[in-house]
Amino acid sequence: MDGAVRHLVSNYSPMGDRIGWLMLASILVEAWDLYSIGFVLVFIRDQFHPDPLLLGLAAAATQGGAMIGSLAGGWLVDKLGRRVMFLTTMIMFIVLALAQAFVTSVAWLVVVRLFLGIPLGSDPTTGFSYIMESMPKERREIMGTRWQFVFAVGSMLSVGVVALFLIAGVEHEVLWRVTLGLGAVPAFAILLMRRKLPETAAWLVRQGRFKEAKAVSMSMYNDPLDMLPDEDIVVTKPHLTAFLTELRKDPIRWRATIYGWISGFVATAQFQTFGFYIPVLFTMVGVSTLLGTDLILICLYSLAALGGWMAPGIAKKLGHRGVGIIGFGTVLVALLVAAGALYSGKVYILPFAAAVMMWGEYVAVSNCMTISTVVAKPEYRGMAGGFSYMFVKLAAFLAIFLFPAVVAALGQANSTLLVCCFALTGLLAAIFILPEVYGYDQD
Repeated sequence: MDGAVRHLVSNYSPMGDRIGWLMLASILVEAWDLYSIGFVLVFIRDQFHPDPLLLGLAAAATQGGAMIGSLAGGWLVDKLGRRVMFLTTMIMFIVLALAQAFVTSVAWLVVVRLFLGIPLGSDPTTGFSYIMESMPKERREIMGTRWQFVFAVGSMLSVGVVALFLIAGVEHEVLWRVTLGLGAVPAFAILLMRRKLPETAAWLVRQGRFKEAKAVSMSMYNDPLDMLPDEDIVVTKPHLTAFLTELRKDPIRWRATIYGWISGFVATAQFQTFGFYIPVLFTMVGVSTLLGTDLILICLYSLAALGGWMAPGIAKKLGHRGVGIIGFGTVLVALLVAAGALYSGKVYILPFAAAVMMWGEYVAVSNCMTISTVVAKPEYRGMAGGFSYMFVKLAAFLAIFLFPAVVAALGQANSTLLVCCFALTGLLAAIFILPEVYGYDQD
């Protein structure tokens, strides 16, 4: 089996970048939902007048659901297959995205968004598994590292739509309902484009389903995989304890995976915390309207998209360690400058520090999922992606929930200095924990 999987990944890249972009497209849908709620939460508050805890749950519920989805989805991706899961998650998202546009209370919005998070957390594990098994080494790493570029584009689109609705004078209740429900449109388009993709031959081989693997390989690559027998065999299904045990056997894979977990957690924590009060910082420098804030956020996300687009090139030249060092190092410097500006009262510096921070953030977090999945064995690739994404969602959930209280207790300057600890942790992890795994071959 190992020889057949290595043969497939080394020699073929069916529709190569097309499949990669198609898998990453679901990140755009996730970004739309995760960030659009932040831009319309004020309108939901004004309509329903919920208590602060319930309103916070409405914003954070998707992150909580995504934690469940990433772990359960990672396991199911390895157990049931990539194709079943990427079709299922898109269907679930379409239904639930539409449902949140028709809720009659914030409590129902929390419930819907909790369930909505499950497919949002699960789909990236499917996408990264597909990329790693449908593209040759180095190309798959470049494609995987582009996920933050797609995330930034999705964020820009959601802010842009809200800004257009504000300019057009759309009634606020209609605005927030349409904005949340619109996520179903790109999800439906992705579902249509994905529907004809077959299961990956590499996964079928690992499941002992040699007949199907041969058929897929023949139809896609005109290769009958003669090294495999013509009869299926029974293979033990992967389970979580075996995944963790297998990881510990190889120091390189173990250290790389640990870095993937750390970088995903701290990069998300630093973004969700500092990013939480970026609108407050804009108010401090004289930007006091929703439309003005949205327009500046579009500019910031444009810089973030630039960072996400540049990250693969940095990885190609300097490796994954270079991406981590440059990304977290840039964020650390930007946060220190922002903290200094807050302490000294020179608030005009804050927008520039925020811009540099956004660029570095999208570089820093670009390869956490790529590293975790590229070093994983094919039979555990879904679990590897699920575990890694769980740390991303855990950080987001905790930050959205807890950081407002931290700011209230410590103040903006001290809170910003505290956030520097996340960037410093990521930088040290890139230097001392991450082995260079660019071009890693474990198939």
